[in-house]
Amino acid sequence: MARGRVTRLTACDVRFPTSLGAHGSDAMHTDPDYSTAYVTLETDAEDGLKGYGITFTLGKGTEVVVCAVNALAPHVLNKDLGDIVGDFRGFYRQLTSDSQLRWKHSSCLEAQTSFSCILLPNQIGPEKGVVHLATAAILNAVWDLWAKQEGKAFCTLLCWQDPRTLSSCIDFRYISDVLTEEEACEILQKNQAGKKEREAQMLTQGYPAYTTSCAWLGYSDDRLKQLCTEALKGGWTRFKVKVGADMQDDVRRCGLIRDMIGPEKTLMMDANQRWDVPEAVEWMARLAEFKPLWIEEPTSPDDILGHAAISRALAPLGIGVATGEQCHNRVIFKQLLQARALQFLQIDSCRLGSVNENLSVLLMAKKFGIPVCPHAGGVGLCELVQHLIIFDFISVSASLENRMCEYVDHLHEHFKYPVLIQKACYLPPKDAGYSTEMKEESVKKYQYPDGDVWRKLLAAQGK
Repeated sequence: MARGRVTRLTACDVRFPTSLGAHGSDAMHTDPDYSTAYVTLETDAEDGLKGYGITFTLGKGTEVVVCAVNALAPHVLNKDLGDIVGDFRGFYRQLTSDSQLRWKHSSCLEAQTSFSCILLPNQIGPEKGVVHLATAAILNAVWDLWAKQEGKAFCTLLCWQDPRTLSSCIDFRYISDVLTEEEACEILQKNQAGKKEREAQMLTQGYPAYTTSCAWLGYSDDRLKQLCTEALKGGWTRFKVKVGADMQDDVRRCGLIRDMIGPEKTLMMDANQRWDVPEAVEWMARLAEFKPLWIEEPTSPDDILGHAAISRALAPLGIGVATGEQCHNRVIFKQLLQARALQFLQIDSCRLGSVNENLSVLLMAKKFGIPVCPHAGGVGLCELVQHLIIFDFISVSASLENRMCEYVDHLHEHFKYPVLIQKACYLPPKDAGYSTEMKEESVKKYQYPDGDVWRKLLAAQGK
């Protein structure tokens, strides 16, 4: 049982200089520094356990998310953990419905937090943007602490909650026209049958993964070849390549990787929102010869009808559309599903409002018959999303058809309980918690701007 009054919440800015090696580079994000707003929750419970939560960023702006976490802290401090998880829907709505934060401009947030660097003129909500990333970090920490107190891996805790309890964690506001609480309970109840067998399957076989690590846009051809060769030796059969900056370069690189992996392996492409709608259709018609399973984020993540138009245009070519990593909230996913705008749905463990909101999206995807293939290209995202996708298989979808989870081979060494990949599959985590806890030495070393790594880098840059 969850226990203890929350006595302390801290948030820090942790950044890794991945841009130095072009790791994570794509057509829109050419120099990302994988980063996180890292939250720690402490309670007065005698066990002394702490909860850790992350949300993913790309460097600049992480300090803004830390500010938002601190602005939300009063909603968490002095709350009893048992009361929080006993009314998780209410707590979620409290965080996302602060009547000032959901509307307030960041200049007001600056005045409260004394962060002189925050000069963004736009609103930070509601249920989107900075405040939603902060919400995810806090809620991820709550789920981590609850699972630790129960002595269970988070996916195990989630899988064996009864349907009513799980449904009570979801805020159905804005989506009840597509998914009601009763429907959610029915889906979960129906899949009670066979759960033990599916759990055993995960323990022995794992969840299928694909790799993005071979073909970041900033990698040279030689590096791409080297990494593809190593991945093939390691048993990988599903690969994703970044595209969208230059047509001729894409043709050359896609041809190179297709030649290396052969015709029988699965290839996906990712444009990271680079194109207009007509441009996406034209570009992918040219790349269709390389037989991609999907094109990911072909246009603005907010353009639902644009995604639908691209989906219709590419269907005769056998190319699906995948999106979701930049979707603000469950409402965007609802409309993407209603418009039949995607063939592969990509949840993100930190972009949405943590587990609570992701549960609603998994259930909507099940109702619409759309496979979920999570995004995990970022620091800690593999560690978190493995729990969600294993839960999805055991308790929601009960299927592996057309399903796989992204894997990137970066920064796992900084986590206390790193993800485990075997034969190109995620093996279920066994340690208690949500796998969010980072090593203390890594947090200290990479904290921005005062960690050892950043002091040296900034000094070298004359900053």
